[in-house]
Amino acid sequence: MNPAIFSDNHRSLKEGGAGSLPQWFRQELPGDKALSLARELKESGIHTVCQEAKCPNVSGCFNKNNLTFIILGNVCSRNCRFCAVQKAQVTKKLIIDTQEPERIAEVVKKLGMTYVVITSVTRDDLVDGGAEIFARTIKSVRAIDNSIRLEVLIPDLKGSIDSLKIIIDAGPNVVAHNIETVAGLYPEVRPMADYRLSLGVIENIKRLNPDIISKSSIMLGLGETRKEVIEAMRDLRQAHCDILVLGQYLAPSINHYPVKRFVSPTEFDSYKEIATEIGFKAVFSAPLARSSFRAGEIFEGELIHV
Repeated sequence: MNPAIFSDNHRSLKEGGAGSLPQWFRQELPGDKALSLARELKESGIHTVCQEAKCPNVSGCFNKNNLTFIILGNVCSRNCRFCAVQKAQVTKKLIIDTQEPERIAEVVKKLGMTYVVITSVTRDDLVDGGAEIFARTIKSVRAIDNSIRLEVLIPDLKGSIDSLKIIIDAGPNVVAHNIETVAGLYPEVRPMADYRLSLGVIENIKRLNPDIISKSSIMLGLGETRKEVIEAMRDLRQAHCDILVLGQYLAPSINHYPVKRFVSPTEFDSYKEIATEIGFKAVFSAPLARSSFRAGEIFEGELIHV
């Protein structure tokens, strides 16, 4: 029987979009491997951003045993209007699962994963923002096989250098932090975040370890102008961001921030050209591009076309 998450993901594409979806959003149906993986993750108490954020690529990725782990629970302390992840109620006490790093490592081992992406909800209730659990998860996976490549997609940690250092000292290959949208849309789309603070996080990654690859992502279709997108790309490159991902925003439901327009594949190609000229080392720009989607291929320089 189909796990609800797959039907939820496909339904959200229809309900949250600005009218009919363009033809380039056709989705792969979940196969037996995807369904089996979804059941296994649920039984193990493992969360993925693929499911929690209703990623449109979840079926195709799960069919290939690709996934992005989400740690520190599945309830976020912030209220970004674009995101499908559960938001914390004022009176709800958020938990820390101290066994989560080891369980994730066991899944990595069982699936034979060679490139692992770990992200998290934002935990403003924690002094270190969850940095110690990030570090423990990295170390637990590396204990399985030290050759595994690791990418972490981190929250802003309230700009704490100490918290960021805990994560970087654990030795990930790539550290990503998404600015998500252009500066002018932050009050509407990310009211509890700060554009300049996020740029500072990316800049501090390189200050702490120049050898680590830095990465960020921008969603398009929220009402931003072309000029604003290019300004954001320049800001990221000035902050020494190495990899840029540009993808189409899809509202998870009618209750989320609405899609203002669908950006054509041709326009995404145009942005890729501009970003390459600006100096990014790698650019993934396509309607279905997501920060963690095909991350291993981007890291290895093997991404050709989506």
